[in-house]
Amino acid sequence: SIFQDSKGNMWFGPAGQSVAKYDGKSLRYFSKSEFFQGKNRADDNFNSVHAIAEDKHGNIWFGTDYGAIKYNGKTFRNYAENDGLSNIRVGRKCILVDKSGTIWVGTDGGVFRYIPSADSSGGKCFSLFPLLPRVRVTDIMEDRAGNIWFASQDKGVFCYDGVSMKNITGKEGLGDNYAGGMIQDKKGNYWFTMKGGICRYDGKILTEFTTKDGVGGSEVWGVFMEKSGMMWITARGSTTRYDPSTGISNPKAWTVFSEKDGINCCVQSMYQDKSGKMWWGAGAGLYRFDGKRFYQVKKNGPW
Repeated sequence: SIFQDSKGNMWFGPAGQSVAKYDGKSLRYFSKSEFFQGKNRADDNFNSVHAIAEDKHGNIWFGTDYGAIKYNGKTFRNYAENDGLSNIRVGRKCILVDKSGTIWVGTDGGVFRYIPSADSSGGKCFSLFPLLPRVRVTDIMEDRAGNIWFASQDKGVFCYDGVSMKNITGKEGLGDNYAGGMIQDKKGNYWFTMKGGICRYDGKILTEFTTKDGVGGSEVWGVFMEKSGMMWITARGSTTRYDPSTGISNPKAWTVFSEKDGINCCVQSMYQDKSGKMWWGAGAGLYRFDGKRFYQVKKNGPW
């Protein structure tokens, strides 16, 4: 996972480690003992950071396989079963701080909301959100109107308008993804990952796009939109760039990148920082894009 906080620091969640922070000058790795407060997290396959967000008070939140962790700038605080998270497996891209400041945490067993007042008094500070079934949540997004969207592993996509919950299905595997996949484009359309490709939702109709339309792979992992409106779709073996200004039926709108273009096939996260630079987190590490090819960013750069 990749995130930039309000101070400009870049945060990275390398697989099998805790977290690293880059302040523009140096890269700092936090030890597992520090990150997990000394708890034994020996299984490297289940201790990665899957989600990072910042709340209204400047605290940085991390989603892991062992619950949510809050960093106040000095120390880390772990939230798990005793704090109300009856399921502690936080999904990818599944911590959202919405416009009102509410913190949502999506897990393998539903979504939870944080209660600051209960935290300050030592009570259970996470409560299960009752309007969403106990589905495996794989992404959470807030749209421009303030609606909260939840992608699930196998039950479609859910939309909460502040009063009621709407479930959108209609396509096999809708919302099913590994790296998180929901965006709203500049025209107001929604894009979701699905089995075999991606689909566009205009509020009424779901229109699917697959390899026959230009998507580089059928096992789609995630979708991301740059501030410019350019879209990226990651799949096993490829990363596809889609230029909506060209028109979706134009073959030139789709550009497929693979390992020969410098990117490792297993892209698990995409992020655009405040300066407009794009970052990719893949199985082999961290990557950037120079406009033509991808290059790897290692501990000493190039940043």
